[in-house]
Amino acid sequence: MSEITPGLWQLLLSGLWVTVQLTVGSAALGGAVALVVGVARTHRRWIVRFAAGCYFEVFRGMSALILMFWIFFVLPLGLGWQLVPMWAAVLALGLTYGAYGSEVVRGALAAVPAGQREAALALGFGPARTTARVLLPQAWPEMIRPLNNLLVELVKGTALVSVMGVSDLAFGAALVRNATGQSAPVYTVILVAYFLLAFVLTRGMRALERRARPGAVPPEPAPGPAPGTVPPPAVRTPATAAPGAGERR
Repeated sequence: MSEITPGLWQLLLSGLWVTVQLTVGSAALGGAVALVVGVARTHRRWIVRFAAGCYFEVFRGMSALILMFWIFFVLPLGLGWQLVPMWAAVLALGLTYGAYGSEVVRGALAAVPAGQREAALALGFGPARTTARVLLPQAWPEMIRPLNNLLVELVKGTALVSVMGVSDLAFGAALVRNATGQSAPVYTVILVAYFLLAFVLTRGMRALERRARPGAVPPEPAPGPAPGTVPPPAVRTPATAAPGAGERR
């Protein structure tokens, strides 16, 4: 075994940056797909609901890894041009997790009382304006928590791209392990890196939820005194320290 040189640590940092780019790109594409498909699944016209339901069923049943291979190896045979592995991975992950997210959007829209849609239409709002101005703002707080779980799964799912040669965090870890023969420190660092990415994402989504639904998310408890310590005496203000304040003379 050999030592992990600064250059190899730099390789892991580069892989971490690629993982962040994959997560952001896939989340942006998946969010757009989830919004369009989720809204379409609540459309009044059955043909729109049917098409959106087919998308959901097809992409939910596909393996993201096999879809990634199909986009990278098979799709260019018909189009005549080749995607780079990074974009093939973003496309596959975005389409797959967009299908999962569409179910979250559909469920949140279904939870909005039907009277809200009818009232907006009665006021002269069109279907698109009703969805954008009335239904989605009320459904958004219900989406945040399940979308947070999907985003955490997406962060971990980006490790699949290493089999295509994308130099993400998992790919960099494999290179460093092969070069040094040290598995324990390398994969411990990788585990911590994925945990920190998911933790930061969760805290950000929790802040969004607190802002969307004030009072729904309990605040963080204030730190109490350390065990075994005596709490300091309460400071008495002049009003409370005055003789007879709150007491009968």
